Amino acid sequence: MEYRIIEEGFKTEDILRLYAETYWANKRSREDVEKILLNSDCYGVMVEDKLIGFARIISDHVTTYYLADVIVLEAYRGNGFGYELCNYILSKEEFRHMKGILLTTTAYGLYEKFGFNVINNRAMLKDKTE
Repeated sequence: MEYRIIEEGFKTEDILRLYAETYWANKRSREDVEKILLNSDCYGVMVEDKLIGFARIISDHVTTYYLADVIVLEAYRGNGFGYELCNYILSKEEFRHMKGILLTTTAYGLYEKFGFNVINNRAMLKDKTE
């Protein structure tokens, strides 16, 4: 299946459609997505003219990056698109010298291919205040 990776031209509606398939981001608002697109390095997978995958990097571009929101539409999973998207992002020279952070409870095998390790008693997370 032919695909291409994009770094710009994202439409808020397309990102909302992707987030709707997740349990962790399906309540994000249009305003939230617009802020995400403005304040993150965003990457997508296009098949024909359809955005089928998305991921973003939050970073200071010096020491550390956070890989966030890696999504592939369910109908396209199992075809290597998640791998290709992560490979594209994490192979970029600007991120290769930095420490990476990722929070996930799934797909450990995918992320281990890129050098991420599951750590216990070390990672800390502060939940948002409601």
